[in-house]
Amino acid sequence: MVVEKGKVISIEYTLKDAEGEVMDTTEGVGPMDYIHGMQALIPGLEKEMEGKKTGDAFSVVVEPADAYGDYSDELVLDVPRSNFPADVDIQVGMQFEAESGHAVTILEIKDDTIKIDANHPLAGEKLFFDIKIVDIREPTKEELSSLSCGGGCSGHCGDCGSDCYDDYDDGCCGGSCNC
Repeated sequence: MVVEKGKVISIEYTLKDAEGEVMDTTEGVGPMDYIHGMQALIPGLEKEMEGKKTGDAFSVVVEPADAYGDYSDELVLDVPRSNFPADVDIQVGMQFEAESGHAVTILEIKDDTIKIDANHPLAGEKLFFDIKIVDIREPTKEELSSLSCGGGCSGHCGDCGSDCYDDYDDGCCGGSCNC
């Protein structure tokens, strides 16, 4: 079996920055499972995984455009202090979830405004991965039902009340379920 859309892939990985500093790893916690082709990985890494098979070990360099995008100065903003919870002691470096669901980082605190950075923390970074494919298998219905439907069902595949997740390429998980 090879890595392709819809397969459950189990990987061990280490992510390093350009200086070789380990940023994330599965070492000591066990492999990470994901369903390939469902946007669980950054695009550049997912593309490099295609066609690999169990036991393959390789290194991948992912450019910012294929990861979290380029850093944008337009995403550094001054927002009113009133947009933040009054009962929280806000500190520089803290991260909050914006209404959009994206994380923002506190850069500077003034009396009436707070400067935030809405860029992903890894925006503009070249990422260096060491990957080992531990297993490849078919997903279970339970795994498919936990996927986000991309707006097609306003929730999760299991919320459809039908078997649309049986054909995840075209059904609920593909965003086209008619629930």
